[in-house]
Amino acid sequence: MLLFYSGLGGLTVFREIVKQRPDLHYLYLADDARFPYGALAGDEVIARVCEVVGAAIARVHPDCVVIACNTASTLVLPHLRAAHALPFVGTVPAIKPAAALSRTRRIAVLATPATVRRDYTHELIASFAARCRVDLVGSARLAALAEAEISGTPVTDAEILAEIAPCFRDDGGVATDVVVLACTHYSLLKVRFVKLAPWPVT
Repeated sequence: MLLFYSGLGGLTVFREIVKQRPDLHYLYLADDARFPYGALAGDEVIARVCEVVGAAIARVHPDCVVIACNTASTLVLPHLRAAHALPFVGTVPAIKPAAALSRTRRIAVLATPATVRRDYTHELIASFAARCRVDLVGSARLAALAEAEISGTPVTDAEILAEIAPCFRDDGGVATDVVVLACTHYSLLKVRFVKLAPWPVT
């Protein structure tokens, strides 16, 4: 199995897959030369992912490819599926389960600015969270902060809090109770998010 991501954040997806299928052979492909994808235009992401993943497929002949990136998955999966006769699995914002979990009917989607803008994200909201208030929070810095943290460069609480604070809204007692981490990098900082959150959320 080939797992593709723009940096180290996809390791969070890899960890969960290995728990389910420890018997498989894995190759992790990180395109850190163009990190972060959230800063690229849509056509650049499509061209880059198709080029890099296509070259890897030709070289290693995987049975399946996982695109462990919300930003890329919301754009590139149709292109890859049209070009290659093998299964592709993507990661997309977990809006459906978030809406099902929310009791206050107020959720936040914390993502890259690119994922926040995607039609795919808005279609997920319309399909699965139409009865919720959904705050879309685009963070331009959080993926890089997570990458720095996992690479051993300390990140301050203030830097993280500045990025997650807009997720927490309380209008007349209707407070955010679920936050979607719509970038696989963000799970790397989940312990810090829990510590810094102004109130507990799922």
